[in-house]
Amino acid sequence: MNPEKSLVDELIEDNDVNQTIVKSFHLKDELCPDVWKKTGETYKMIENVRTKLLNASDNFFDYLGVDFFIYDVILTGSLANYNWSEYSDVDLHILLNFDEIGTEIPKFKKIMDQFFKSKKNNWNTNRNVKIKQYEVEVYVQDSNEVHLSSGVYSVLNDKWLVEPVLGKVGIDDNIILHKSEEFIDKIDDLIEKNSDGTNVIPEIDDLRSKLKKFRQSGLETGGEYSYENLAFKLLRRNGYIGKLLKLKRDIIDKKLSVTQ
Repeated sequence: MNPEKSLVDELIEDNDVNQTIVKSFHLKDELCPDVWKKTGETYKMIENVRTKLLNASDNFFDYLGVDFFIYDVILTGSLANYNWSEYSDVDLHILLNFDEIGTEIPKFKKIMDQFFKSKKNNWNTNRNVKIKQYEVEVYVQDSNEVHLSSGVYSVLNDKWLVEPVLGKVGIDDNIILHKSEEFIDKIDDLIEKNSDGTNVIPEIDDLRSKLKKFRQSGLETGGEYSYENLAFKLLRRNGYIGKLLKLKRDIIDKKLSVTQ
């Protein structure tokens, strides 16, 4: 906390930031014009954008250093829907069939998951690829995974797999804020307990598991516009997911280090 600011000032600023983020979840009446061009009754991806995204996927695939068959390259998330905003990322997913990699071997699927996550994190950290102001985030996804998104575009084949529908989805800002407050309080509490010398690693892992289930349950029952998913996005955009991850990294680094 900034010592020159009172607790009240800090809380007001945090609330203002959260309110601004929540407002960004409200639907637009068109898809993002930096990515899409309307053609008749539908939208097509701007050709230069599509070319750049395919180049990015090729670069990532070369970075993997292992030969896999690519089933598709898709764009999903808010930039493939009407809830795009200044906070949006270009969620570019490269689809591989994990069953073809040999995941029947015990623990091999988990090893491959960790390999893909590590490569994804390194690539996204060390690259600064943007479509206009939107950062490109590359992911590896199992081609057998069920699409939960209401907007999915095949960049590889230049067509919609799931075309978003413009409609009026009622979003209550207070519900999003209320659902996120519990996790905000718990993360702040873990940070404070750690500063007091308490071992909070088990609690961090438990909270991360709860966050994952919380979001997944919302996606499965209400889709992208479920309050669980929107609350999770708020926690990611206001930095609290990052705080939780950093807390665990810092604790582990300290345990592995010799400081005196």
